[in-house]
Amino acid sequence: MFQMDKKKFGAFVSQLRKEQGYTQKELAQKLFVSDKAVSKWETGVSLR
Repeated sequence: MFQMDKKKFGAFVSQLRKEQGYTQKELAQKLFVSDKAVSKWETGVSLR
């Protein structure tokens, strides 16, 4: 089974979000998820 590195994924999401000038809340609204989910992705806590 393939394992994704949560920390690398989080850094990638954070970098792209900042390049686009979005807050975590704005990105969350565009993806139809909570801002807490985006925060968890960016900190590597969860990928869900």
